[in-house]
Amino acid sequence: MELKKYFSKFLLSKRKKNLSKRDKDLHSALKSILGCEVKNIHLYQEAFSLKNCQPSKNASNYERLEFLGDSILGSIISCHLFSTYPDGDEGFLTQMKSKIVSRKNLNKLGEELKLTSFLINPKGIILGENITGNLFEALVGAIYLDLQYEICEKIVLSRLLTPQDMNKLEQKIISYKSLLLEWSQKKKLTLVYKTEIEILPNKQTNFRCDVFLNNKKIANSTEVSKKKAEEKAAQRAFYSLNKKEEILGTSKLHS
Repeated sequence: MELKKYFSKFLLSKRKKNLSKRDKDLHSALKSILGCEVKNIHLYQEAFSLKNCQPSKNASNYERLEFLGDSILGSIISCHLFSTYPDGDEGFLTQMKSKIVSRKNLNKLGEELKLTSFLINPKGIILGENITGNLFEALVGAIYLDLQYEICEKIVLSRLLTPQDMNKLEQKIISYKSLLLEWSQKKKLTLVYKTEIEILPNKQTNFRCDVFLNNKKIANSTEVSKKKAEEKAAQRAFYSLNKKEEILGTSKLHS
């Protein structure tokens, strides 16, 4: 066993000597984030490579690792929730998992880790609004391939997405639109969203959404996309209704 450890350290040291300065910096940053040495730096290079930066159409980029990381992360979170909430029913566990792996939450985690700073040649590339969350999933995929599932699970739950972080999400509202729909169905009320396109003088397109409860308008919002307009209008409707009756049994919940 000691001999095996010696050769592992020897091979790791030899690999590090052959790394470029940029790769050594990436290796050092990853060690700080993950709390351990990474073995195959090429996996992490792929995790932080953008599709548009690659000279060849067949060149590797973060998207494949993002796909893998999404599944691995889902498995880790599902197992954690199953053991953490022994009395939680399927609906509660599903809702908790959705909150944890939501694009908004993963984007936040990616931003906190400053993952875009590891991107290879990002100059001149317009980054999408979900890039930090995508890179977070790609990182998880790279960790899984590099260090195997058990170590990946430990890193995720101890350093990337701790149980304390997950507990904070228990009372967090992810989708006001879904929340209001469920509430209105229980109350046997009619909830309707009417969304129209608005063309501004500068030819910019906006979406205006009005929310009606039993044919009475209770909130509205204007946003750059239909989805954002409806969610924002639903949020305003929630706070308006929640002043009259506590929809979730508390008025302290927030997004």
